[in-house]
Amino acid sequence: MIALPTLLPGTGAEFYFHYRTPFRHDTAQAGQCGLGAAHLLCVRRKPVDLCGARDVGFIAVRFRAGMLHRFVDIPGGELMDQPCSIEDLWGREGKALFERVAGADSLSDRSKLIQHFLLKKLRSLPADSLVERAVSRIYRDCSSMSIKQLASQMGIGKRQLERRFVALTGQTPADVRRLSRLQKTVRALMLDPSTRTLDAALANGYYDQSHFIHDFRELTGAPPQRHLEIARAKTHFYNTPIRAAGKMAAPVN
Repeated sequence: MIALPTLLPGTGAEFYFHYRTPFRHDTAQAGQCGLGAAHLLCVRRKPVDLCGARDVGFIAVRFRAGMLHRFVDIPGGELMDQPCSIEDLWGREGKALFERVAGADSLSDRSKLIQHFLLKKLRSLPADSLVERAVSRIYRDCSSMSIKQLASQMGIGKRQLERRFVALTGQTPADVRRLSRLQKTVRALMLDPSTRTLDAALANGYYDQSHFIHDFRELTGAPPQRHLEIARAKTHFYNTPIRAAGKMAAPVN
């Protein structure tokens, strides 16, 4: 049995193509529920507790923060915390892609099929290039960037920036900054257990350790130390060296 992780709220989105048993996750309302053979997750306001599985095999595609709209027509706000199937996103084309991926002979062939499909879907022009740039800035500089400062640098008012953010992503700039801080802090603590919580929190823009603990509890419903103790004993999807046993490597956001 492979102990799969709890997926915490974050800034990007992941699409999972399963060629073995699809993920199942625990829900408070209905117990264990399946996520489908090909599905998108945009985890924003509550964690997803993946159940352990014996036969795991999947390809995960990570969409960087603020970039999902280049590939799908559904507004960002409708995708948050709601698993979407490949047919929800791309209709018959998506279903046909999954069938080809499922029938491919090798991991390399599956990856090539997915890459070819996404390159065809990729829009060369963004729906809002200013918001794309702003999301990237917030993710990179979440430790020090104020929203007022960002709006000024972008040459628009703070309220206008917030409206355009919500229209494209379903989130405010402050939401994206908050999730960026959480994501970067947890990643640092997961990849190097010797890192002090206070050091990681301060490096990513929290005022102090209490600020991080409070934010973590609000977004996940649990204290960070309990989550870290459990998460470090499981397979996780944070960036790791390929040679690290028991870990799954993921691309940098």
